[in-house]
Amino acid sequence: MKKRIFVSATNTDIGKTYTTKLLLKEFASRGLLVGVVKPIETGVVNDFAPDGEELLECVKQLNHKLWSLEVEDIVPITYELAAAPFVASNNTKLDFKKILEAIENMEASCDLVIIEGAGGLYVPIDEETMMIDLISELNAVALLVTHCSLGCINDTLLSKKALEDKNISHLVAFNCKDNEQSFKLRSEPYFLKTQQKVLKVDSDIEIICDVLYNL
Repeated sequence: MKKRIFVSATNTDIGKTYTTKLLLKEFASRGLLVGVVKPIETGVVNDFAPDGEELLECVKQLNHKLWSLEVEDIVPITYELAAAPFVASNNTKLDFKKILEAIENMEASCDLVIIEGAGGLYVPIDEETMMIDLISELNAVALLVTHCSLGCINDTLLSKKALEDKNISHLVAFNCKDNEQSFKLRSEPYFLKTQQKVLKVDSDIEIICDVLYNL
């Protein structure tokens, strides 16, 4: 089994795909053959998976062995409704084997696989499975992407505790968008005072990759 890094977040629209692409580019710059899988994507209309297409375009440029891949190789499970997989699939039981096969096929052509989740850690996939469960089942380490707007302390700590409760090795990284400049004043002091690492997706991607690779 190759190194597996699962990218999750404190919620939807936090920057998982953006962060995943930065990870792919940084690891590739170190001479590693990179691969990527997004196990489940919802909101796929007319067979167009926005995140999957973006990831496919990125990884093809970084790993010459993946030039023939199609989006179905990146995103093995899709649903049309933009909702939690539990809802979008009408509570269809997760086909974990399909996800595992996609990852193992990817691993045949790479040294490291980035796995991008859907939504946050406790997004329900079926009646028995949450997104966080995939991390453990896939024997991956986790990168928790969090936001920098007001409320990030609560959101970050809750998600971090969820990972700790399941004994999942993880790292937290902050994706600060242009409209979240108040982070330094309103939230960052807490993390610094409590001696928690404040790593920024944009400026600290090299450190983030170093830590994740060695987890």
